[in-house]
Amino acid sequence: MTIVFKGGTFKIMSINQIVFDFAKRTADSIVKMFGEKCEVAIHDFSDLDKSLIYLSGTVTNRDVGSPATNLVLEELKKPSEEVEDIYNYKTYADNGVVFKSSTVFLRNQDNNVIGALCINYDINNLLSIEGMLQNVLSFSNNQEEKFNTSIHDIINEMVEEVSKTFHKPSSLLTLDEKIEFTRQLEEKGFFLIKGSTEYIATVFGVSKFTIYNYLQKIHVQEQYFKKLEAD
Repeated sequence: MTIVFKGGTFKIMSINQIVFDFAKRTADSIVKMFGEKCEVAIHDFSDLDKSLIYLSGTVTNRDVGSPATNLVLEELKKPSEEVEDIYNYKTYADNGVVFKSSTVFLRNQDNNVIGALCINYDINNLLSIEGMLQNVLSFSNNQEEKFNTSIHDIINEMVEEVSKTFHKPSSLLTLDEKIEFTRQLEEKGFFLIKGSTEYIATVFGVSKFTIYNYLQKIHVQEQYFKKLEAD
């Protein structure tokens, strides 16, 4: 037994009473913080048939005197020292409402489990919002589009993107690599941009006529492969 000062007077309380008193005040503070979608239940395991001794908030439609849950009973089958708190799990009410829940087990001075503080938060509305957000934020096409403010930025980004596939400076590219580089740029519509030929010629350190030759070779190859496919 312990003497405590409560309500302006000294009272004799057991350790269990002190633990449950603190748990009840904690329950009220949690519900006040998180609002009407939150419920905190306090269980006293001295009578599992009606272990619910305090309820702050009400989202599970239970009353004081309700029994311990299946999850709690399963945990209580373990030796007291092996009982562990359970965080962030999903629970359901009889009416289908979904909750995010956590259970913290209460212990006495001998570290024996005597009860539990159980937090239940109604996330039904949040799940509906999540579903709507997934519809809005999902993509059926993996293509990307960038909104540039200058044509120079578009040219530069295309060249940088293709450069990453070669893993070396453009000055060290072989002839075949330069032709492949040019082919990838053409696929992106690079040469539809005015001044693009001169730009990539500068990057390669060649003349613009060399770039025209690369493009000619690419077109010849494409026609050759198309003919093979047709045959």
